Amino acid sequence: MQDAPGMREDARVANAPDINSRIAARVRGLRASLRLSLEELAERCGVSRSMISLIERGESSATAVVLEKLAAGFGVPLAALFDDPALPASPISRRSDRTTWRDPESGYLRRSISPANFPSSIHIVEVTLPAGARVAYESASLHDIDQQVWVQDGRIEVTVGENTHRLAEDDCLAMRLGEPIAFANRTRRPARYIVVIAGDRPPTTRASAASTRF
Repeated sequence: MQDAPGMREDARVANAPDINSRIAARVRGLRASLRLSLEELAERCGVSRSMISLIERGESSATAVVLEKLAAGFGVPLAALFDDPALPASPISRRSDRTTWRDPESGYLRRSISPANFPSSIHIVEVTLPAGARVAYESASLHDIDQQVWVQDGRIEVTVGENTHRLAEDDCLAMRLGEPIAFANRTRRPARYIVVIAGDRPPTTRASAASTRF
């Protein structure tokens, strides 16, 4: 069975250097806004001081699991680490504006769909999970944030806490963040799904990263 066109296109996308630079800048900015030392952030998130330093200098391609731990330490969703505050706020997101990030550990591809820096309580992300890949987020530190996963192609397993849900094409799973979550693709072909995250509306487009939920 052939992959969908969007999945073939995503499979050719490399992890662009500017994505790592953007993540580095976001981590530095969030840490500065919270006035945290490297040691304090390391203690909060369970990531070593040396690894955080490498990420902030753009010298290490952090995995999705490490980035999720950093986001939990900052008290923001993972999506916040991919924001580019330098981009002008716009209510429209064009296909040409989007950049795909590749997790160096699992190979999963992540692409933000929502317009950049627009003050909204909703954030949409497209994910392609390679055959046989698994990504587990264990921090479970965020509450009062709703998330839905809508499968576009293939099949995945989503484990929320102790409950595992097997999702096929066009299935949609709703959850409230606050428990460990794992995504697994146990098939022989990539799976593509949409993640919709909804929480508190940010007060302004250029709000402090420490208080912005998305």
